[in-house]
This record gives sequence, C-alpha cells and structure tokens, in this order.
Amino acid sequence: MADTRKIAVGADHGGYELKGVIVEHLRQSGYVVQDFGTHGLESVDYPDYAYQVARAVAAGEYDLGILICGTGIGMSIAANKIVGVRAAVCGDTYSARMSRLHNNANILCLGGRVLGPGLALDIVDVWLRTEFEGGRHARRVEKIRQMEASRR
Repeated sequence: MADTRKIAVGADHGGYELKGVIVEHLRQSGYVVQDFGTHGLESVDYPDYAYQVARAVAAGEYDLGILICGTGIGMSIAANKIVGVRAAVCGDTYSARMSRLHNNANILCLGGRVLGPGLALDIVDVWLRTEFEGGRHARRVEKIRQMEASRR
C-alpha cells in the first residue's frame, strides 16, 4: 500500500548525491516528495536548505522532512532553530526508530559523507515506519515545546 504522506527533502553539496538516491526511493515507495535542492555539486550553504525544509515542516505544509549534508550535524543544528522542529541526526536504524518513537522527530538528518546508500535507505525506511509512542514521552516533547515558547 502506498504512503501518501508529504515529505520535504533538502541537501547541500555534501548530501546532494545521497539526496538523489533517497528522493528516488521515496517516490518509488509512493510518498509525495518535494525536493528543495540543492540541485548540483557546487558548494552551497546548508542553513539555506535547512531553513526551507524546516519552515515547510513547521508550517504543516509537509508531514516530515529529511535533510542531508556531509555529516547531518550542520543541518540538524540549523533546522532546530525553527520553532516546532525536532530534527535528529541518525547514523543507525536504532537511533532513527527511537527519534520517532520517543522524541517525535519530524526531520531526519543524515550524513552524505558518512553513510552509504544502503544503510541510509534502511534508516529512512525505519524512521518513516515508526510512529510516536506518546505516553510519558508526550510530556517530554511538550516540555521541549514550552522551551521553544520561552525563546519567542
């Protein structure tokens, strides 16, 4: 059965090649995908792409987001500056699962220079299949939301 959730995807030059693999995989899996770029290997600034994807996810235009840079770290730092975003860098399937299950992460950050395509796709699939558990974790996610509100 096809998944019709809308996924926003973005990358800098360090994540460009892996982004192409992920976008193709998502589309073949039935997701509605918006590719926010970059569209080449020329050096670009990762915050520009993190901002576009994070704003779109926080605004509810997309259900989830995926950001890719060299390590995933820069994208995560930048995306987490947007209120309503919980971006998690994941380099393994367990972290991906837990980021959704316990933290209700809405943006997955990956390292294009750290992960091979096989593992990256496994991480993406686990992350997208996992739903937020709620319960005691909802209280913790709410505390994060309150911390964001105090920044305004």
